[in-house]
Amino acid sequence: MATHPLFKSLHNFRGNARACVYTEPIWGISYNIFISYATLYMIAMGLTDSQVGMITTLGMALQTVMAFLSGAVTDKVGRRRLTFFSDLIGWVTPALIWGVSQNVTYFIVAAIFNSFFRISMTAWTCLMVEDTDPELLVDMYAWIYIFATTSAFVSPLSGWLISMFGLVPAMRAIYFTSAAMFLIKAIILFIYSKETMHGKLRMAETHRQSLLSMLAEYKGVLKTLLKTPQTLYTMGLMTVMSITSIIGTTFWSVIAVEKIHIPEAQISLIPFIRSMVMLFFFFAVLPRISHMHFKRPMMWGYLTFIIGQVILVLVPEKNLGLLILSQVLDAFSLAMVNPQVDKLSIVTVNPEERARIMSLLYMGTLIVSSPFGWIAGNLSSIDKAYPFLLNIGFYVIGIALTFFAARAALRAEKDQAGTAGSIAAA
Repeated sequence: MATHPLFKSLHNFRGNARACVYTEPIWGISYNIFISYATLYMIAMGLTDSQVGMITTLGMALQTVMAFLSGAVTDKVGRRRLTFFSDLIGWVTPALIWGVSQNVTYFIVAAIFNSFFRISMTAWTCLMVEDTDPELLVDMYAWIYIFATTSAFVSPLSGWLISMFGLVPAMRAIYFTSAAMFLIKAIILFIYSKETMHGKLRMAETHRQSLLSMLAEYKGVLKTLLKTPQTLYTMGLMTVMSITSIIGTTFWSVIAVEKIHIPEAQISLIPFIRSMVMLFFFFAVLPRISHMHFKRPMMWGYLTFIIGQVILVLVPEKNLGLLILSQVLDAFSLAMVNPQVDKLSIVTVNPEERARIMSLLYMGTLIVSSPFGWIAGNLSSIDKAYPFLLNIGFYVIGIALTFFAARAALRAEKDQAGTAGSIAAA
């Protein structure tokens, strides 16, 4: 293990990269212990499929606003401080509200607070990557996913608690526990991180500048973004993964329980199996493909996504084996695609305007993604399989975007080589 490339990189992380990566399991456990049953908990509290979709869409719309604000606020307040405070508002507070929820109003209020995590996402990303060697980015994101994956091993605990105490009492206790763990993670990260060099520079530059004037400057940043095809294709890929994640996270447990008729207590076994598959991929497969151009692994990933979704919509009632197979393929695909998309979101962005460009990327992704919680909710009301047929369509779009992104990257490399040759000749 000590000689494995991923373990070498884990040891080589320093400063903010180490603080951000090493605290990720705390967040992952806090999140994974409740997410498999979050939708079923909402339904148990009397919400309909359409109301669940509506709340998802409302949350996405609010996250769009937060994503827009996040770049300017991150530059003005600082990466480290903003990560801390937005984690408190965006994760600790909604977990407490979910734990005492009685009806749809509580879930709406929780969605409002939870939308603040989009501010944390921009600040945390900048905090993690800005002082980090670019060569470590893929391994860094791989470890983020590894820790998130291993954190899912706690999901069977949720199933056990639910089988012992019932869905609603168990979920209330789980949400309160998650709130405490979110708080612990925020405190530890704040203590062991420091403001980045670029963060200090942006704080100094914006010290006397109002937030409104900073937001007005987005017009110029947007023009730059629109003239950068690589970044636009990356935003498209981020959008595909966002929409399919919304649909999968929100409605997978619904199709598993209400259409395939898998007992609720067995649902928590699936994330455990997914986690094992993803861990195998990260340690056995990723080092062998890390040298590849992003096009090939992403194409494989999207094709496997499609196969897994086709199996999911065709699973006969009570066939746990085929349901597990569909999730195994889904896990393989996520491990193949997500680290590549995350790397593209960093390397295709101008580092001088990273916070504001990242906020625009997140905002654009959310604007397009927001309606799909509501759309999928209405589709699920008609047939539990329909949201996943929609996913298949978006994975086809992902294949097309990967092709165009690879072509744009090749064109950019040729332009850079030509520029370098001109300079050398001069």
